[in-house]
Amino acid sequence: MNKFAVNLTTIFTEVPFLERFKKARECGFSYVECQFPYDYSIDEIKRELVRNELSMVLLNLPPGNWEKGDRGLAVVPNRMDEFRSSVMEGIKYATALTVPRIHCMAGIVSKDDSETAKDIYLENLHYAGTEMAKHGLTVMIEPINKFDIPGYFLSDIHQAKEILDTLGLPNIKLQFDFYHIQRIHGNPLAFFQQYADVVGHIQIADVPGRNQPGAGEMDYQSIFQYLNDTYQGYIGLEYTPLGKSQDSFEWLRAGGK
Repeated sequence: MNKFAVNLTTIFTEVPFLERFKKARECGFSYVECQFPYDYSIDEIKRELVRNELSMVLLNLPPGNWEKGDRGLAVVPNRMDEFRSSVMEGIKYATALTVPRIHCMAGIVSKDDSETAKDIYLENLHYAGTEMAKHGLTVMIEPINKFDIPGYFLSDIHQAKEILDTLGLPNIKLQFDFYHIQRIHGNPLAFFQQYADVVGHIQIADVPGRNQPGAGEMDYQSIFQYLNDTYQGYIGLEYTPLGKSQDSFEWLRAGGK
């Protein structure tokens, strides 16, 4: 059976972040994920996880200054020290909250820095993978489409596989977001089948609006059927609900399991 993890950054936004854990439990979830938990203390988050009998399965590294346009630091020149600090912060939260996976956003690359971006990315990922391996953590890298984040460095699944092969670290895996792969390449199930051996986490949303399955053009019935038979990991619900959050799980009640 598919194991769904509701993303507390994008869902239940009708209430403050720390109240979303209770909402997740009330809607029947046992697993959650989030993007950036760093505005809240470890103790605050741990309290809500324990109180609501939830496990957090994924978080992101600090992305830099989001308000000023940062979307990750891993390819940004002259900020490697800041990146390494973000790795330490992510490890601190993940180990304290028993979160096994950390998504490392690549970042936006300018035309002036495009020639050096790959080398910086590889060096930073090697550092992140080596440090996280000491704590039994897995680093996730995710191709993100350039419609949503113009200039994003990692924007092709073949590029992501090449990065994984070059690094050769067993605790760096592919985060496969069906929404992004549909926007980038189309036919995401075929690409999942091609690269399933390096996938460490899945996320879902429908195209074009990044809303819940069934709200767009993707054939999630076929996707869920295939994943139910072949995939043992977690599936993150990283979508923006159409309507109220608690009403956006009709696809799940109708057979997403």
